[in-house]
Amino acid sequence: MAERPKARCIDDYIAEFPPATRRALGEMRDLVRTAAPDATETMSYAIPTFDLNGQHLVHFAGYERHIGFYPAPEGIAAFKDELAAYRTAKGSVQFPLDRPLPADLIRRMVAFRVAAQTGRRPT
Repeated sequence: MAERPKARCIDDYIAEFPPATRRALGEMRDLVRTAAPDATETMSYAIPTFDLNGQHLVHFAGYERHIGFYPAPEGIAAFKDELAAYRTAKGSVQFPLDRPLPADLIRRMVAFRVAAQTGRRPT
């Protein structure tokens, strides 16, 4: 299996995927931007990342059949019941490409991470 070249920015990363995956990745990016307007976009671990106050806030990534979302272990634990319909691991969740992204849940998870990093309550 050939290794995918490392993208230098989120736009380049998203452009590497088929149209359906690009749409889902773009939607994920927009959801994070909306929920964390003060966060900055970067690439870390070769995947799209949003940083806040000098720390990683969340990451996301495209795969053949899902979008991986990485809100840190505490982000997964806090929404464990709502994530029961998805495959999860300690710090990640897989959102299948054949289903709509759970936009409200993703926004709330990002808001939770923002609150954890800033000490402010999620809105």
